[in-house]
Amino acid sequence: MQLDRYDRHILRLLQDDGRLSNQELADRIGLSPSPCLRRVRALEEAGVIAGYRAMLDAKALGLSLMALIHISMDQHTPERFEGFEAAVRAIPEILECLLITGQSADYQLKAVVRDMDAYQELLLDRVTRIPGVTGVHSSFVLRRVVDKTALPVPGD
Repeated sequence: MQLDRYDRHILRLLQDDGRLSNQELADRIGLSPSPCLRRVRALEEAGVIAGYRAMLDAKALGLSLMALIHISMDQHTPERFEGFEAAVRAIPEILECLLITGQSADYQLKAVVRDMDAYQELLLDRVTRIPGVTGVHSSFVLRRVVDKTALPVPGD
């Protein structure tokens, strides 16, 4: 999809505040509501806008410990990877799972839990029991230096 200046402006504004009404969005980008809504719908249908979500505060929910977990697998087969990926998708504390290269690990997980006891339970009772997991290395986040979800919009 070719993005023009209106599309890019819509994307920037909606990434900042996904609750903007169509009227507010139209006013901010300088279009009338009907063409603005058509553009938003076209961006949604093209898959550029993948969805809308509420951003929750982990600490307000009592989830104060974030861990980055590097996972090594015993076999590098599609079946082994599919099994691992299905298992981690089912663990609510896992926020992100990345298949990586350039490390001694195969995956990097980002997890959030209440405290170290909850982390121990997550790691020992669930993650290390996934078939194929042979190595685990954990790092704990001290502070988030950059924490954003907005993507750079091409053409900016």
